[in-house]
Amino acid sequence: MKILALDTATEACSVALAVGDREFDRYLELGRGHAEQILPMIHALLAEGGVSLSSLDAIAFGRGPGGFTGVRLAASVAQGLAFGAGLGVVPVSDLAAVAQQVVTLQTGVRRVLVVNDARMREVYWSEFRVDGALVHAAGAEQVSDAGQVTLPAHGGESWAAAGRGLLVAPELADRCRAAGAVLYPDLLPRARDILALARPTVSEGRLLPPERALPVYVRDRVVTIGSS
Repeated sequence: MKILALDTATEACSVALAVGDREFDRYLELGRGHAEQILPMIHALLAEGGVSLSSLDAIAFGRGPGGFTGVRLAASVAQGLAFGAGLGVVPVSDLAAVAQQVVTLQTGVRRVLVVNDARMREVYWSEFRVDGALVHAAGAEQVSDAGQVTLPAHGGESWAAAGRGLLVAPELADRCRAAGAVLYPDLLPRARDILALARPTVSEGRLLPPERALPVYVRDRVVTIGSS
């Protein structure tokens, strides 16, 4: 399989490429400028892997939740490239991508709570269970005040809390730690984990057409300053 993965939903801008068993990736943390970086990163990675866009089997992308502009960018780039090359797409949760990183960092972990910064004094969060080498959703993706985040009912199993939402909500980090979690507060979504999560979908041929490369925001309201 040959799969390209990309993500721009947070401060991180990253791409990854699978060519059979070989993998290549690029990762940058940017305050801004994702739109200027993402296409050159993709072209450089394809050149390194020795493949053309049209020879790929699929394009995977981080579909959110995350920053509105970044999530839209990833979806539009994936859609444009897929249309041009006649490829199918695989949308992957950015929260799941953070959870997938934990699997590579902590042996035996069974549950992962991911908490990403949603700005506006809120966090995006969801729980994942670990099945083999991959994570699977164990609840809905939500956005809320950190005090409303529900900790996993882990039943004594090894569990972790991850994501930079823990840095902006230290009281939640303390609550997770007190409940026995191992904390990974520095993690952001990475394309290499989106790639890992997309592999089974591509191998099973469950691809979406390019027009289904759509962002998922979770937060669907607009806050107006001064509104009552």
